Amino acid sequence: EAAIKIEKLLIDDLQSLGIKYAKVLFKFNSLEKNNYYGTDSVDFLFSANKGISLQPVKKIASGGELSRLMLIIKKHLFISNNLSTIIFDEIDSGVSGEIAEKVGLMIKEISKKQQVITITHLPQVASMSNFHYKVSKDENNNSSITKLYNLNKSDRILEIARLLSGKNISKE
Repeated sequence: EAAIKIEKLLIDDLQSLGIKYAKVLFKFNSLEKNNYYGTDSVDFLFSANKGISLQPVKKIASGGELSRLMLIIKKHLFISNNLSTIIFDEIDSGVSGEIAEKVGLMIKEISKKQQVITITHLPQVASMSNFHYKVSKDENNNSSITKLYNLNKSDRILEIARLLSGKNISKE
């Protein structure tokens, strides 16, 4: 019963993230012999495209689809466990454009309930944040030093422009 409810939540979220024909299924398999984990195993099956049969995620999902699956799974685990902070490290990998904006909006929605820290290279996602930090690494001789900068409004605009344009930032 719980699997059916979770499948519906995941499908709804996947559709909101641009996977119009998303299907997910938890397939329960009875084991011939009990093991340490119990009497059955579970396969997580997925399909993102119309007319494509459900298959194991590892065999069918693209990088962008995997990112979106991980985002929504983490979202629901986070909410159900009532955690105070969640960290997304490049959870937007493999997406761009309109889908990146949808990912950013979903992360923003999650942040209304608890603290979210997101590491991203996408301007669509970075622009949704309440606070913006830039991480840089300085390398010298045999070491690397990581620095964290809290960006003010004008620095933030420049950083989002850099994410959009690269190092040659125009007035536009």
